[in-house]
Amino acid sequence: MEFIRENPLQGEPVPRSGRQGVGKNESDPLSNKTEKQKVKTLFKIFPSPSELAEAFAEDISGRINSAGKSGLPFNLAVSGGNTPKLFFSILADKYHASVNWGSVHFFWVDERCVPPADPESNYGMTKQILLDKINIPVDNVHRMRGEDDPDREADRYAHEILMNVRKKDMLPVFDQVILGMGDDGHTASIFPGNLNLIDSEKICEVAVHPLSGQKRITLTGKVINNADFITFLATGQNKARIIEEIYKKKAQYMNYPASSIDPLRGGIAWFLDEKAGELIKESLIC
Repeated sequence: MEFIRENPLQGEPVPRSGRQGVGKNESDPLSNKTEKQKVKTLFKIFPSPSELAEAFAEDISGRINSAGKSGLPFNLAVSGGNTPKLFFSILADKYHASVNWGSVHFFWVDERCVPPADPESNYGMTKQILLDKINIPVDNVHRMRGEDDPDREADRYAHEILMNVRKKDMLPVFDQVILGMGDDGHTASIFPGNLNLIDSEKICEVAVHPLSGQKRITLTGKVINNADFITFLATGQNKARIIEEIYKKKAQYMNYPASSIDPLRGGIAWFLDEKAGELIKESLIC
């Protein structure tokens, strides 16, 4: 089930120009345009989490291979969580040989401040489920070092991103960012009450989980919104109410960090299972 909604964006985004080389800053002669661009928000609703993960694996594998044919890297920022875990397992099982993994550079949207062998490590999960099962150069894996001092690591990781990812408007441009959404509306490690991380001028920030007090490192909202494409993966009935509030702009929807993910010039899609999308199906225009 597939639906599309058009949203006017904030600010003065402009059409994307051609892809530039790694580490270079794009210039666009159309950057002084004042007309607001509209972005199409794509909603895809699947009967189950496994069917969602299958569809997204097929989608992203095709885009990785298309980028690889051009000889340019595909910079991918990934998240942790159960749905990405399922997605990674499908990539490892069905696409380990057919995807040009040598063109992919893995980055992380966020990381808990734990060692890589810790069960809570997003990198550790990705390594175990996917990276250990595909042929990818070691230099293409850019992990957040959760075991190091959080503030120093946030600065170091920001530098690593800038040295490896093309830029636009002085910010890195990821080819694809994969996000989840918590049942409190958080995304990346940007939690309700910490919306300042959406507009932070930094590339990476240190965040604190509001309940556990655990420190995390996260990409900021401006970096996420500068991506070429953003995909939310959300499953489960516990996400349905917040997805409805964000979609319909109900009540205090702006208090949910996920509502602030609004790409400047790229595209955005929500991949939902039937339970997560149950409250918006009837409102979407096919």
